[in-house]
Amino acid sequence: MKTLAPLRSTPRPEPVPRDQLPTGAFVARRRRLPVAWPLTALFVLYPVWWALGLPSFIFAILAVPMALQLRRRDTIRVPPGFGFWLILLAWVVLSGLMLDITAPNTLVPTGFGRYIGWGVRVMNYTALTVTMLYVLNLSEKELPRLRMVRLFAFLAVITVIGGYVGALMPDLKFTAPLNYLLPDVIAQEPFVNRLMHVEVAQVQEVLQGEPSSPRPAAPFEYTNTWGENMGILLVWFIVGWMVQGRGWRRLTGYLLMAAAIFPIVFSLNRGLWIGLVIAAVYVALRLALRGRIAVLAGMALATALAGVLVLASPLGGLLDERMKNGHSDEIRATLSSGAVEAARHSPVLGYGANRALIGSNRSIAIGKSADCKQCGNRELGSNGQVWNLLVGQGWVGPICYSAFFLCCLWRFRHDHTAIGIAGSVVLILMLFFQFLYGALNTTLAYGLISVAVLARNDRHLRSLRREALAAVPAESTDRPEQRSR
Repeated sequence: MKTLAPLRSTPRPEPVPRDQLPTGAFVARRRRLPVAWPLTALFVLYPVWWALGLPSFIFAILAVPMALQLRRRDTIRVPPGFGFWLILLAWVVLSGLMLDITAPNTLVPTGFGRYIGWGVRVMNYTALTVTMLYVLNLSEKELPRLRMVRLFAFLAVITVIGGYVGALMPDLKFTAPLNYLLPDVIAQEPFVNRLMHVEVAQVQEVLQGEPSSPRPAAPFEYTNTWGENMGILLVWFIVGWMVQGRGWRRLTGYLLMAAAIFPIVFSLNRGLWIGLVIAAVYVALRLALRGRIAVLAGMALATALAGVLVLASPLGGLLDERMKNGHSDEIRATLSSGAVEAARHSPVLGYGANRALIGSNRSIAIGKSADCKQCGNRELGSNGQVWNLLVGQGWVGPICYSAFFLCCLWRFRHDHTAIGIAGSVVLILMLFFQFLYGALNTTLAYGLISVAVLARNDRHLRSLRREALAAVPAESTDRPEQRSR
């Protein structure tokens, strides 16, 4: 066996005192950005990116410095089940070959917009993967886990504020500044045009007898995106401000949770309501299995009190009316069956993108035509992430997507810390919301970053266990000899 001779240590030069450093060198050293600045910019400045019309591009923009930092690292850790995620990424790319193929019962694809949409999806899936790996490979010194949790919590506060703005000022809308910089051929594409016209709420006909109902969306593009993000961000807010917080932070956390009730109910988002119930039941089961009866009782009391207050207020009538009026149920059923039919005809690669149905859920005669250009056609794949993947990537897409999150959920099932339980709740919500809402971009970003936080927390717990085993007193190995004497 060959051995290498030890390297001779060379004396290091003495550090130069600060007062003897050149002025320019000291200023440059002082102004150096922290390692995790791209992630901080993504979260803290997200309201600005939204107002500028950049929510679908900012992840890709900031993924560039993240990727450059990853490239300089010796090794790159990956989360469990990452193979499934890589297959999904490959299928998103390969499915572009099917963009010119017509899916059953859909309009013939025309125009250049489908290629732009496919390119944006490939870009964002790649950027979100880079973001996940970036967070996973940061050290505790570069980005403490609690700081990451509180970045989530910051966005939860912004989302609650956005909920109030959308509920109280639903007509507020403006054109994003980026729109004036884009060429007309790109700015007029429906996908881009929707991003460039920023709205704080979507006004829809939801309740029976009500001509329109304003539903909060700010600071996201759609009200459904606001709902699923609210559910995920509130989970991390509870950990960062109420579980790990002390003093004023914890008190503010309780007040903000109470304040969040109004926009949550006013959003008329049944998926969000059901998701919060699922999250509460899961946390209750985890606490019960660990014997945390006092915490469980406190949570049950707080939930019951909140429920009584909601039902006793005008929000109770709104809640009851929404549960009785499932205005979108028929549409969702039509789109879901259409997505399954599309996947049956193209089970391997799908069709690369959503497709516009011929007609509507009521009749094939109702829809966009030469005589009625104002009429609309429902989009296959627009009613949830799983249906989007079925149409876009065949059966391979949703199988790999679900398998990845299930692998992570199984891998971290023994993490009983606050971060471990919260992260597991987020994974469960990701699996639940996929049947109701699309995940690109923000929701999927928060889900993948949550996977990274779980993986880092698991690595930290493993290092603590190794240190505990190494700290076992050496005398314990001598006890048998002492007894033999």
